[in-house]
Amino acid sequence: MSGKVSRLPGPLTLDLLKQNALLRGLTGPEATAAANSGKIVNLRPRQEIYDANAEIHEAFFPIDAVLSVVARLRNGQMIEVGTIGREGVSAIPLLLGSTTSANESYCQVPGLAISLPAALFTHLQETNLEFRRLLDQYLQAYINLLGQLAACNRLHSVYERCARWLLLTHDRVKSDVLLLTHEFLGMMLGTQRSGVTIAASALKAARFIDYGQGRITILDRPGLEAASCECYEVARGQFGDLLR
Repeated sequence: MSGKVSRLPGPLTLDLLKQNALLRGLTGPEATAAANSGKIVNLRPRQEIYDANAEIHEAFFPIDAVLSVVARLRNGQMIEVGTIGREGVSAIPLLLGSTTSANESYCQVPGLAISLPAALFTHLQETNLEFRRLLDQYLQAYINLLGQLAACNRLHSVYERCARWLLLTHDRVKSDVLLLTHEFLGMMLGTQRSGVTIAASALKAARFIDYGQGRITILDRPGLEAASCECYEVARGQFGDLLR
C-alpha cells in the first residue's frame, strides 16, 4: 500500500488553496507562504499517508481525495476509525502536540490533495487566528464523529453503514462516481467482503447505486439517505459549513 506521492506539474495557486475548507482560512502573507512552500499531489488508491509511530513530515489537505485512518490489530486485520476529506487535514496528531501518528493512514479514494511541510503547518496554526479557529472547529467535529462511528459500527447493520459511508464520501469528492472496490470498502467497514457485497447488491437492486470494475456510482441520493442510519445526518451536521 505504500509508495511516494506524485507531485503535479504547475504551481500551487491561491485558488487551489481555497478548495480545502481549512486552507480557506489563510489570507495575505500566510496564504502566499502556503502556496510557495506547499505542493499539489495526486494520491493513488491505498497510497500510504502515515505509518503508525513514524515521524510526520507533511500535512495533507484533501481537495477531492478521501483519506482513511485505520487501526491495525495484531492479526493484521484493519478497521477504519476515521475519514478525512476536503473539510479537513491529515495532521491531527500535530494539532494535539504529537509528531507521530498512533494509527496508519491511507488514501481511500484517489484524487488531489495539498501537502504542506509539517513545520509550516505548525507555524501557521500558531500564528493565524482564523486558520486555528477552523482547525479547532474541525478537530471537535472529528472527535465527535469518532464516538458516533463507534456506536454505528456496534449497533447498525452493514447495509445502513455502507449507505452512510457512501454518502459521506459522496459529499467529499463532489462526484457521483467513486473509485472503490468491495474489498477495500469491507476493510474500511470492518466486515467481510461478502457482507459488503450483499449490502451493495441490495442498494443496487433498489437502484440507489450501481457498481462494477472498481467503481461505485451514486444513482439516487435521496434513496441512499433513506437507507442510511441516522449517523449520516449526525456526522454531516458535525462538520457544518466545512462540508458545504
